[in-house]
Amino acid sequence: MLPHKLVCMSRTPALAIAARVLLIPYGIVLALIVWLPGSAASRVTGIVFRVARFVSERFDVSLSTTYTLFEFTANIALFVPFGLLVAAGWPRTNAWWIILLGFAASAAIELVQTMLPSRYPTLSDVIANTLGTIIGCCAVRLFAQKPRGRPATA
Repeated sequence: MLPHKLVCMSRTPALAIAARVLLIPYGIVLALIVWLPGSAASRVTGIVFRVARFVSERFDVSLSTTYTLFEFTANIALFVPFGLLVAAGWPRTNAWWIILLGFAASAAIELVQTMLPSRYPTLSDVIANTLGTIIGCCAVRLFAQKPRGRPATA
């Protein structure tokens, strides 16, 4: 009976499996967003520009300022799912490793963008993406249910 208990204890939780599976389509979408030629990517970044222009006109703030702010925020939002999915998929992994993985993924993206003529890599993107990873990881760590142990027997 002991081997059966060991098998049950080592099973991967359903949430972890789901998070690992969801990393695949997320990774594909992320790759398309960050590595498509600038003309195709402008469909996504065009939304950010239109929102920035709207806010700029309504609040009499320079378009340059609002666009920079909204682009930075969009880059944070782009990597929140990364932090969420990796932290949920590997719940026992140290948060610092997850953050380092988010940083490395972002740096790799920016490195590849140096070879794409219509893309412009920036350090601010790496910072924003890493912040997104931190937010996603922290959300999982703060709000995920802790496994419930058996009540202590007296």
